[in-house]
Amino acid sequence: MKKIVFVGAGSVVFTQGLLADLVAFPELAGMRIALHDIDPERLQVAEAVAHRIAGQSATVTAHLDRREALDGADFVINMVQVGGYDATVTDFEIPARYGLRQTIADTIGAGGVFRALRTFPLLDALAADMNALCPDALLLNYTNPMAMNVWYLSGKVRNVVGLCHSVYWTMRGLADLVSVPYEEISYVAAGVNHQAWVLRFERDGEDLYPRLDVADPQLRRRVRIDMYRRLGYYPTETSEHSAEYVPWLMHHDSELDRLRIPVGEYLRVSEENLAEYKRTRDLVRHGGELDIAGTDEYAPQIIHSVVTGTPRVVYGNVVNDGLISNLPQGCVVEVPCVADATGVRPTAIGALPPQCAALNRTYVSVNELTVRAALEGDPRHVRHALMIDPNTAATLTPDAIWSLADDLTRAHGDLLPEPLRAR
Repeated sequence: MKKIVFVGAGSVVFTQGLLADLVAFPELAGMRIALHDIDPERLQVAEAVAHRIAGQSATVTAHLDRREALDGADFVINMVQVGGYDATVTDFEIPARYGLRQTIADTIGAGGVFRALRTFPLLDALAADMNALCPDALLLNYTNPMAMNVWYLSGKVRNVVGLCHSVYWTMRGLADLVSVPYEEISYVAAGVNHQAWVLRFERDGEDLYPRLDVADPQLRRRVRIDMYRRLGYYPTETSEHSAEYVPWLMHHDSELDRLRIPVGEYLRVSEENLAEYKRTRDLVRHGGELDIAGTDEYAPQIIHSVVTGTPRVVYGNVVNDGLISNLPQGCVVEVPCVADATGVRPTAIGALPPQCAALNRTYVSVNELTVRAALEGDPRHVRHALMIDPNTAATLTPDAIWSLADDLTRAHGDLLPEPLRAR
């Protein structure tokens, strides 16, 4: 039966949800699950949780050695967060000293750029191991910054798709807002990860967009509704994410208040994740009952489709090979994909609305410069990426951006690619 490898399995709660989704498919019974993490305690907890969930449905093994885990893999799920919580704190605290406000800081912006740079060495090592031990495996990447990571991996591994749940949960939320069951809606979204756009939103041929034109003043105090009202298309990521990908919000106190933008939100989320891990660890140690539920994530659905030939549509982050005509060729875009026995095949969308493509192109430019910084070993491109980044450029002077980059480079130290480290 197929071998599925979890890289970064110490992300125990996420691992738990993916495993629950996998074992819900009876056709996958007998699968081999290999868990890898570099943290022995987290790996031990993940293994104990996995045995509880899998029961007789799968064989579970745990590996501190990544190559041992990858040997003979059919699917590899990457969910590593290089540097963990401490690096995330650094990504918030140092920019905050310069007056740069961030909400999530994992996609673009100062936090996203440096999260990518400290992830790229791990991706190099993972790609090398996969090429040696499982060259035909499908790499399903969940690690952020999604678009930068998939772009960096393109050409380094044979098969890679970036997966994010933002489109799915956005559409479930929109269905609730217009009081239509999710199962009855049809939709198309496309753009870039965490900044894609709902291009079509219908039920039985009826355009549901007009139902969003609500008068509720509290709902209008959300970034996504504000962007929809001004741009005409609803963005597929939360208001917290969306706020820091544009130049006109984060440095205005009045806009933070009007749209209730939570500065530093991801630090709170990260602390909750740490607390949830500790709760799970303690329950495992003392034989307590775990609250195990599926998550409707795409990776298990793709694996089921590839193994059984069952076709389904998922949203994936893939190289733009003519998929979105008014975004740069070779960048990474998020589009609907068909998963079946042949793998994952993206769908060509054509041109985005020009105002949406214009915002996406700024995002893509930050991606390109960050990837080039690592591929070319050029630290100037790190500074260029921050100068182009909408929130950073709208808040800081060029001299401050240079100093911020220097401080973050020193703080992250050896986690960064060697040519980009402080001299």
